Amino acid sequence: MRGGLVAPAPRPAPGRVILLVDRNRDDRRRVCLQLKAAGYRVKQASTAAQALALCRESRPHILVTDWDVRGMTGPELCQTFRDLPGAGYGYAIMLAAQGDAADAVRALSAGADDFLTKPANEAELLARIAVGERVLDMQERLVAANLKLQCTLDELHKAQEEIESDLREARKIQQGLVRERQAQIGAFELSLLMRPAGHLGGDLVGFRRAGPGRFAAYAIDVSGSGVTAALLTARLAAYLSGADAEIAGQGILPGPRQVVEGLNRLMIAEVQTDAYLTMVYVDIDADSGLIRLVQAGHPYPMLQRADGQVTPVGFGGMPVGVFPDTKFEEVELQLEPGDRLFIASDGITEAVSLHGEQLGDEGLIAAMRTNAPLRGPIFLESLCWSISEYTGGASADDMSAVLLEFGPESPAVG
Repeated sequence: MRGGLVAPAPRPAPGRVILLVDRNRDDRRRVCLQLKAAGYRVKQASTAAQALALCRESRPHILVTDWDVRGMTGPELCQTFRDLPGAGYGYAIMLAAQGDAADAVRALSAGADDFLTKPANEAELLARIAVGERVLDMQERLVAANLKLQCTLDELHKAQEEIESDLREARKIQQGLVRERQAQIGAFELSLLMRPAGHLGGDLVGFRRAGPGRFAAYAIDVSGSGVTAALLTARLAAYLSGADAEIAGQGILPGPRQVVEGLNRLMIAEVQTDAYLTMVYVDIDADSGLIRLVQAGHPYPMLQRADGQVTPVGFGGMPVGVFPDTKFEEVELQLEPGDRLFIASDGITEAVSLHGEQLGDEGLIAAMRTNAPLRGPIFLESLCWSISEYTGGASADDMSAVLLEFGPESPAVG
């Protein structure tokens, strides 16, 4: 042993293959015996051509090469070894008779991982090879982890595609909850808007017929979004439809206060979730234009008179499903020919501009005045376009609305 160092005891073969390249047969034989005694499998080559042929046949885990190799220099062999196609990383150790810094820099720049001066001390060489093994172990664990991660990502991507497909179908079903988007009832023209920001939304709009000359309309916004909100809107739609069935034989439509208080009891007692909802429920006499409504935490309904002027109506009120004994107040309005009532969700009133400013009630009033000459679905589409221009096309929340227009005359520009 050289330098007073004691070589480590041979260990069981780790399965690593070392390619030893040295034109000097005696030096090559000496190092080969040391490596085999340590438990490594060793292949030998005296020329660059032999070494590269062995690499192409079966790429070694570790390359130990002399600086002076027939056919090319050691650094050139390292560089070629690095460029060979094949799986995994190969660790390269360069041996050189001269140990100056310039040679070490050249060797490392050409792709060598380590540099030793010949004749290499056995213990030091084995220690450097052990370092290479740790690097290879880490590389293999990283490759295995990346492969496992890629497989997991592929499975997640497949699952996501299935979920996206289900959500698209669910959106079709949810949109189907609004069976009619436009209706003529007595002297009223009714138009509905429902545009989820994502696949599924928590908004619901609709109307209920209640015999000759009477109907009710509603706008609901469930807190949150996604599947939970969508399922709750479906249940609310079923509740309102069920209420229709209950009153069909009597010809009696419950008033706004009774309907909203009934929904509040349902949310508190039966719906086991932290969700709540805001809503406006409107009872309409289709012939006289008399309206009764309850506002429960929803944005203020906007009454636009025939002259184009817009006034918020309602008392604000508490959301539905928060407190069990909440009392809801009714508002009574008399519409005249040419008047209309517009009920929007907060996806409209809270639309944010590129400068971070909310549209708010004042912005909605301005948009309604601008679009005053329009009617029905055209009014709704133009209003949506105005909001899109305001937000720069961004939409962070569902947009829904109910438009009730009384009589044939359109509001004038205010």
